Amino acid sequence: MSDSIVIDGGIPLRGRIEVRGAKNLATKAMVAALLGDTPSILQDVPQISDVSIVTRMLDAYGVAVTSPEEGVLVLDPSNVERAHFAQIDALAGSSRIPILFCGPLLHRLGEALIPDLGGCRIGDRPIDFHMDALRAFGAIVDKSYEGIRITAPDGLTGANIELPYPSVGATEQVLLTAVRARGVTELKNAAIEPEIMDLIAVLQKMGAIIWMEPNRTIFIEGVETLSGYTHRAIFDRNEAASWASAALATGGDIFVGGAKQQDLMTFLNVFRKVGGAFEVHEDGIRFYHPGGALKPVQVETDVHPGFMTDWQQPLIVALTQAEGVSVVHETVYENRFGFTDALVEMGADIVVHQDGLESVTRRVPRRKLEQAAVITGPTPLHGADVRVPDLRGGFSYLIAALTAEGRSTVTNLGIISRGYEHFVEKLEALGARFELVG
Repeated sequence: MSDSIVIDGGIPLRGRIEVRGAKNLATKAMVAALLGDTPSILQDVPQISDVSIVTRMLDAYGVAVTSPEEGVLVLDPSNVERAHFAQIDALAGSSRIPILFCGPLLHRLGEALIPDLGGCRIGDRPIDFHMDALRAFGAIVDKSYEGIRITAPDGLTGANIELPYPSVGATEQVLLTAVRARGVTELKNAAIEPEIMDLIAVLQKMGAIIWMEPNRTIFIEGVETLSGYTHRAIFDRNEAASWASAALATGGDIFVGGAKQQDLMTFLNVFRKVGGAFEVHEDGIRFYHPGGALKPVQVETDVHPGFMTDWQQPLIVALTQAEGVSVVHETVYENRFGFTDALVEMGADIVVHQDGLESVTRRVPRRKLEQAAVITGPTPLHGADVRVPDLRGGFSYLIAALTAEGRSTVTNLGIISRGYEHFVEKLEALGARFELVG
């Protein structure tokens, strides 16, 4: 696709778009197919670059991936084999998904090789949680010039694991590893995001035995074999919230087909507090600006069921148009406010506090690496030339350009395609004025 888009802003977005399966489930369910003895069928798969990366990774390991129709993948793992390091290294540099191949590959091949990982540069994303969990199962982790080599000469055994933080990635790692490990695994302080629950549903369809207990505890009883699955992926909550923020910031009216209320309830509460309106329908949610002034809010990002870190970046653009002072406390990633520099260039009044801020109304415990952004509005935005830094920040730049008066050029569009399916066509459907260049 084109590397740049030139946007003439100041026009409310109006119309209907559709969201399909979540990036954060579809790619993980594709990896899970490695564990089965028979083919799997995954439905509502978005056409995004992260799916393409995982498809090529699976192909490198001998998994046949076909698409009989748009949005459907058939994954056949019957000919899994070792891949050449050069193939893995070439693909892994643009994604962090490959680390989740470890457990399935250890079960299928007895070893896994993970090169340096890519992904969005939004802060420290240590793989220590992953490696510690794999060691607990009995894996041997060796670092070399190539990357990290993990072996399991004696197979894997269930373990008692407590995560220091309810990391989504580490929880997925444990699930994908424990389902075929000998014995029972107890995972404490697990992530419980809807995408995690959907991955558990996928694994249960394959024959896994998994049950939840209170206080973020998951038990997995290992089984000898798993079969394929047929599954429709949960909708993409992050994309739905991003379009909702776009409707609010531009003073528009967007119907997001496929969005579900139950998995967006925390976002919907904040959306309403800011002054946005929404209508829940059977086939989606209508998000719109009802008129009048937007209101400032205080938001704290947190793991589910808290306010997702992926939601705050698009929302901040809308908060630049609210009357008063808003504060966003980022407690998940320490470098996720870097994108605000470009918003300031466009006229926003945003001050980032690198060490966070104390507040008597805080509900989420403070973390050492947290930051806070103070947004004072309303401030008119004007066009500018900006470069996409990461996935959610990049979509936020699109929202800012659509909100601003004048012309903006947004470059490095390829990053946005990692998680937003057909976003250019959707902008066109919503009446945006733009031109692709480069």
